[in-house]
Amino acid sequence: MSIVFTKMSGSGNDFIIIDNRESIIKDSAKRDFVSKICVPKLSVGADGVIFIEDSKKVDFKWDFYNDDGSSAEMCGNGGRCVARYAYEKNIASKKMSFETIAGIVSAEVKESYVRIKLTPPKNFQTNLNIKLNGIEFKVDSLDTGVPHAIIYTEDIANEDVFGIGQGIREHSAYAPAGTNVDFVQRQDENKLKIRTYERGVEGETLACGTGVVASALLASRLGIVKPPVLVETQGGEVLTVDFEITEGDESFGEVFLEGSAKIIFEGTIVEI
Repeated sequence: MSIVFTKMSGSGNDFIIIDNRESIIKDSAKRDFVSKICVPKLSVGADGVIFIEDSKKVDFKWDFYNDDGSSAEMCGNGGRCVARYAYEKNIASKKMSFETIAGIVSAEVKESYVRIKLTPPKNFQTNLNIKLNGIEFKVDSLDTGVPHAIIYTEDIANEDVFGIGQGIREHSAYAPAGTNVDFVQRQDENKLKIRTYERGVEGETLACGTGVVASALLASRLGIVKPPVLVETQGGEVLTVDFEITEGDESFGEVFLEGSAKIIFEGTIVEI
């Protein structure tokens, strides 16, 4: 085995990116490969793996996997990373489009920062009552490429992100696919702070791009913040979500996510 890869980080979410346009790794082998290569200390370690594939529609197609080998429809931080990778490797120009399961995503690379236009949000729900271990949680939900459940808090530092997050992620209200769970606290009229329990990783991550977007959109609907919204992640980086609220219905205008996409290192996988 000799597979060239790039390790990248989007606000603390780390990814292994592989140019697979020549089918170095077959589809049938991807899940096993991902579940092994993402293990810290025993291998490269990452929150997920992104395979770049050929596309007949746009610049390229991605095939994204969480670290447990499960496939995911979309990832905002991964989207920024793969866009910068594609530009740096001459796969696409600074302005590009790529296929995901959630739909076609467009992006623009600005040196180490990347701005992506997400697919239209869907499945907007508010004031859902979710009971967990005898406690009732008021939850808002939105699909920003992947599903998110939002819990508003005034003490985000002391929230049981793992325990509550895991319970809601597996709750029957979100069966069978489950959901990501975001804990959100207002900082000021244009800023939020967020912590996320991420489906597929099955734990808290330092950042979740689609969760940042879902939180900003839903908080704006409640009048908690106004766009553009700055969202501070658990890793300390701040992402910008820009959008327009469409009056009179539950839809949103074009939605953009902007933040850094860092190239950490490149290497060759010899064995896993």
